Amino acid sequence: MKVGKPIVALVGRPNVGKSTLFNRLAGRRIAIVEDFPGTTRDRLYAGVEWGGVSFLVVDTGGLTAVETGQDKATQHPRRARQNGSAPPIGQTAGVESGLFLEEMRRQAYMAIEEADVVVFLVDAEAGLTPDDQEIANVLRRSRKPVLLVANKADSPRRSADAVEFYALGLGEPIAISALHGLGTGDLLERIVEVLAPSGAPVEEEANPECPQIAIVGRPNVGKSSLLNRLLGEERIIVSEVPGTTRDAIDTLLHFAGQPVVLIDTAGIRRRGKIAPGVEKHSVLRTMKAINRADVCLLVLDARDRVTAQDQHIAGYILEETKSAVVVVNKWDAVDKDTHTMQEYTQQIRSALGFMDYVPVLFVSALTGQRVYQVLEVALQVWRERRHRISTGDLNQLVQDAVAHHPPKSRSGRQLRFYYATQAEVDPPTFVFFVNDPELVHFTYKRYLENRIRELYHFTGTPLRLVFRGHTKPESKRRRASS
Repeated sequence: MKVGKPIVALVGRPNVGKSTLFNRLAGRRIAIVEDFPGTTRDRLYAGVEWGGVSFLVVDTGGLTAVETGQDKATQHPRRARQNGSAPPIGQTAGVESGLFLEEMRRQAYMAIEEADVVVFLVDAEAGLTPDDQEIANVLRRSRKPVLLVANKADSPRRSADAVEFYALGLGEPIAISALHGLGTGDLLERIVEVLAPSGAPVEEEANPECPQIAIVGRPNVGKSSLLNRLLGEERIIVSEVPGTTRDAIDTLLHFAGQPVVLIDTAGIRRRGKIAPGVEKHSVLRTMKAINRADVCLLVLDARDRVTAQDQHIAGYILEETKSAVVVVNKWDAVDKDTHTMQEYTQQIRSALGFMDYVPVLFVSALTGQRVYQVLEVALQVWRERRHRISTGDLNQLVQDAVAHHPPKSRSGRQLRFYYATQAEVDPPTFVFFVNDPELVHFTYKRYLENRIRELYHFTGTPLRLVFRGHTKPESKRRRASS
């Protein structure tokens, strides 16, 4: 996935601190960090700039030496000498993490293949392991520039112990502590030297407006499969096991000449079923992904219709005033006739009645059926979200709406409209100046919203209607008093 900037891939065996270093270089917590192997599964990207040079750093899951068959236990040499044993990776990470070791390796190899520089992390605390030797052999065969980095060197003794990694034949190890930030500046300098040997800055692409589109939904509805189909590559690990995706993963692509950031997210289960630890962090990151998105693709499973949890997620999207597209996935698994799609649409409209302006698509990420429509519609919704109505046109609309259906008086008082303007886009926000905001009944507010949508649609986008008290203009008051 080349997007113009050079790519620096972080690789190494599980639990050597790749995600901690990734967060350190990115300058913020993007990857979930836990003290057991297998936490990171997919490739995560982040932009980094150092010394005028910009590049992308990519975090990967852990590599192990075993290529096929069963995965052997990875030992911690120094602890093994002290304690006589060390826990296998699969047991340390939990049984479910072992299901994805082969997929994690494949994702790491894809990162190596697309990288301009590979940062090979080893553990200065654990010492040299057979897995480190095997990974070094893989990297030599890749013929990529490799920087050997000994992490967790947070004391003079551990820094001195890093010399044993010379045995890997990849040059001088750079001793760092990603957790404490020790030596990371030196590492960045080395990266920049390899990327731009002449000292010339790497040219950045122009930065046109780039919509952020988040793929959200319950676990196992096919979010990652949809992303992979949109990208045309196996970017995200896909499994029938719910909870496979843990991080909110940003991927940049160009669609019809428009740069787009797709955000794959972890599935959101009912609050009572969210386990503490990694899953809780995953759900929190999904919520943050919705917060920073422009458009949310709410993925449903066609076999389940609309569940209470689907409604809950839709409600959160609406609460954050985000635009949305409902994507009914696994449409290939449904027995259907000429009326099935219409019946499904009516059922979805009824269940998500508070989002009746949202387009509904029926796709199959497995077969690719109608997947091409997803980004077309999402970008249309994004453009509608940014549409602005001129003040003159908006006031004419309000005048016609009030003339066609005057508001009812309340407690003997009549609601009067003086002026209206669109104060913001993203989301579209309309401010109405009236004699008394308390006279605005919610049904009349809905009526005005419907009149706006009749003329300007704002497909897939929630509207904010704000009513503010305003007295008559001075000239009108004088005429009234005279």
